[in-house]
Amino acid sequence: MFSKVYCSAALVFTMSLMGCSASAVVVDAGPMTRPSGGGEGDGSVVPSEGIWGVAVETIEGRATTLGEFAGKAILIVNTASRCGYTGQFDGLQRLHDRYKDRNLAILGFPCNQFMNQDPGSDKDIADFCRANYGVEFQMMSKIEVKGENIHPLYAFLTQQSAEEMRGEVSWNFEKFLLRPDGVAVARFRSSVEPEDERVIAAIEAALP
Repeated sequence: MFSKVYCSAALVFTMSLMGCSASAVVVDAGPMTRPSGGGEGDGSVVPSEGIWGVAVETIEGRATTLGEFAGKAILIVNTASRCGYTGQFDGLQRLHDRYKDRNLAILGFPCNQFMNQDPGSDKDIADFCRANYGVEFQMMSKIEVKGENIHPLYAFLTQQSAEEMRGEVSWNFEKFLLRPDGVAVARFRSSVEPEDERVIAAIEAALP
């Protein structure tokens, strides 16, 4: 099991600036409708049924699709257990407690691509999150969020969402917010705390 290990403040500050534009981007996506599905030949990274058809796996090993969470606002976060931002698990759990009965789903996707800060197995990560932060929101199986083996969900978020929100994930604990119809409406960089007023306002606006 991991212990709480943190980067130096200087490293966190440096990495928070690398490749980042605005720390928070919220877009007006217009009336709420189901997003159009991608299909063969259109360059889409999502299946024909749209983002809801993207296959994901829970940290317990259960295969599902993002469609399991359709009809809810969804906050998607790439997490790590040995990062200077790991303490954000506390804020994410408080968001879960505050909004779980108002149809907000928080999905944490562990990723080991940033200075190898999440090297453990899915079980190691799940145990760490529960033991140290009492995490009850849904953690997912470890994925890659950039590069050649980018997961289709993150390919969609970083390449096919609104232009203002596109761009490679640059560090752990970036946050994407989806409306209940699957449209991405906000992106928050790592330095933006889960309970930042901008995150809260975006969640409130996105709730069904």
